[in-house]
Amino acid sequence: MTLFSLARKNIQRNLSNYFLYIASMVFSIVIYFTFVTLKYNDELAASTNMSQQIKGLMSASSIVLLFFIVIFIAYSNSFFMKKRKKEVALYSLLGVRKQKIGLMLFFENLVIGLLSLILGIVLGFFMSKVLLTILVRLMGYQVVANLTFTPEAVLQTAGIFAVLFLFTSLQGYRVIYQFKLIDLFHAEKQGEKIPRASLLAAILGTVFISFSYYTASTDIFTSSIWKLFTILGTPLLVIGMTITGTYLLFHSVSVFVLTALKNATSWSWRGLNLIGVSQLLYRIRANAKSLSIIAILSATTITAGGGVFGMYYNTEASVRLVSPNTFMWKGEAVEFDQQNVLYNETIDAKNLRVDNEFAFFEYTLLKESDYNRLATLQDTNRELHIADGSAILLDVNFDERFSHDFTGEHFKLQSGESFYIDKMYTDNVLNFMSAGTVLVVNDQTFDTTNAEAVTMQVVGMENDLKQQRVSKEIYEQLSTEQQEWFSSVPQSYEDGLGTVGSLLFVGSFLGLVFLAATGSIIYFKVLTEAEEDQAKYAVLNKIGVNSKQILRTVAGQVAVIFGAPLVVGIVHSAFALLAFSQLFNMDITKPVLLWMIAYSVIYGLYYLFTVRSFYKIVRQGN
Repeated sequence: MTLFSLARKNIQRNLSNYFLYIASMVFSIVIYFTFVTLKYNDELAASTNMSQQIKGLMSASSIVLLFFIVIFIAYSNSFFMKKRKKEVALYSLLGVRKQKIGLMLFFENLVIGLLSLILGIVLGFFMSKVLLTILVRLMGYQVVANLTFTPEAVLQTAGIFAVLFLFTSLQGYRVIYQFKLIDLFHAEKQGEKIPRASLLAAILGTVFISFSYYTASTDIFTSSIWKLFTILGTPLLVIGMTITGTYLLFHSVSVFVLTALKNATSWSWRGLNLIGVSQLLYRIRANAKSLSIIAILSATTITAGGGVFGMYYNTEASVRLVSPNTFMWKGEAVEFDQQNVLYNETIDAKNLRVDNEFAFFEYTLLKESDYNRLATLQDTNRELHIADGSAILLDVNFDERFSHDFTGEHFKLQSGESFYIDKMYTDNVLNFMSAGTVLVVNDQTFDTTNAEAVTMQVVGMENDLKQQRVSKEIYEQLSTEQQEWFSSVPQSYEDGLGTVGSLLFVGSFLGLVFLAATGSIIYFKVLTEAEEDQAKYAVLNKIGVNSKQILRTVAGQVAVIFGAPLVVGIVHSAFALLAFSQLFNMDITKPVLLWMIAYSVIYGLYYLFTVRSFYKIVRQGN
């Protein structure tokens, strides 16, 4: 029997152990291949106006993905080598030379890697159309995605992963020379170094996480902590303390909680609770580092994905806040398709030059009658009645945390005139891009105010988000100067979806890869421990413990190992997203909850799969 055929038989025999690893690797390669394909896709570049942005985003994403895959492969490879060391020791004991054993391991790793690579590229080619369709839909384009073969993507993917798998195969070859025979036999008993729990570490972990949560929930612009450590230093401090606190949480805090449960005889003496909590004490302490990394990675994935999904969800609302009219521009009216037009109005306004340290240089002055007319057309339930010498300020960008409130003050103009600001509103009847911040005065005050007159066109249309054709028709008739101030709801919405949609696409699939990898890592760890506990459960079965009790104990232990980093990650991300929503003054509760639920459901599938495999291994020992 040749070494290659022996390696092939070993792979076939251990396929159940390799399945999740190969599946995760294939999925990672599919996503990487898709990112690279999109980077080189000329059809997408020709069909959208964001080709350079997409290429840059896909390039950066593929680098991040590759970096993570390298870590995942290295970790998984070390796990498999640990499981195989006893087998390797048996080969050595039977007289097989180290060189031949090393070559056998080399071939096994290489075959698994090349198999994953081929499957990944083939599936990536056929799935690229589906993923491309998802991308263009998220970006709001109506492009028809075709199945295209990109040689550059194939060569780049094959070249990079071939080198990566060759390197891991060489690691497999070298492992036989790095350990003594006795070490190989006892490899499965060598876990992570178990740290001692201490009260000081538990207190520090609680304090660090509490401080991070408190800081994240405080206002960035008014908090003394943010002022002390600056807007750049505070996030770094919070991240550092969160990571440290998470490790200490699994290292010590969880140990005290589990110890308290163990000492609570009314609970621990019920069924197999004492056995379950004792095993959990060892596993959480032994795997504190791994569980901390998984919790932080889960928090990062949920935070990034939830933040981007929140922005995507609020794209339309953000556009409508600053653009209440479908189209608006300065200057004379132009001809365009009048179908679906709700209103088409000409507004006489004035450009104001102000003399105020808190104000921008130019504002727009609007008549009270024009405001009320537009408010009626826009179904805004407000009618203004303004006294002589007074004004109402309309500022969609007003934020009480850092904007000046002019209410009750005199607003001075460069001409020497001034208006008493009676009220401020954070909505407008004119588009911000064309009119900026607006002052509304009564018609008599407007007529007597000395300022440059300007004509503005405002148009409202039905189904306004789909009026790109009309937008282009108007834009092409405007002068270069007018085009700079042209405001278009469909164009702004398309640009917003294009930017945030591409980020959501990348973030979603990167998140899925991270989730698949972290789920696989926990799966590998739990199954290793299941094999170590096989004899213990066999003894329990012999003394009369039934299968239902064993399954309940197994499910409970695995639930803690899976659930602890997930719960910690979700809580971390909740506070991070709270800070995000406060910073951008955006309600992202609904999209974030949807994102968390989706993440947890997929994570839960890994849990169910792991419980099934764990129980199967335990039953094999009976």
